[in-house]
Amino acid sequence: MQIDTTAQPKLAWQEQALCAQTGADFFFPEPGSSVREAKYICRMCTMRSACLEYALANDERFGVWGGLSEKERYALRRPAPSA
Repeated sequence: MQIDTTAQPKLAWQEQALCAQTGADFFFPEPGSSVREAKYICRMCTMRSACLEYALANDERFGVWGGLSEKERYALRRPAPSA
C-alpha cells in the first residue's frame, strides 16, 4: 500500500488574492463576529470569482470565501424547492 504524502500544489489565484496580504483573522472571525471587513476586501479582489469557485467545489464550510459567508455559500449549494 502506498500513501501519497505530497502536499497539494498552491493555487495560482491564492498568491494573487488580497486575502493573502491581509491575514486570516478577517476571513475566519470568531462566531458571531462581523464579516464586513472581509467582504470589503473581497469586493476589491480580482480573484474573487476563482476563490468562490474553489470554495464551492471543495465544500469549504468556514470563513468568508469569494465574498460570501458560510450561510450565503450554503444557500447557493442548496437545491431550489420543488414547485
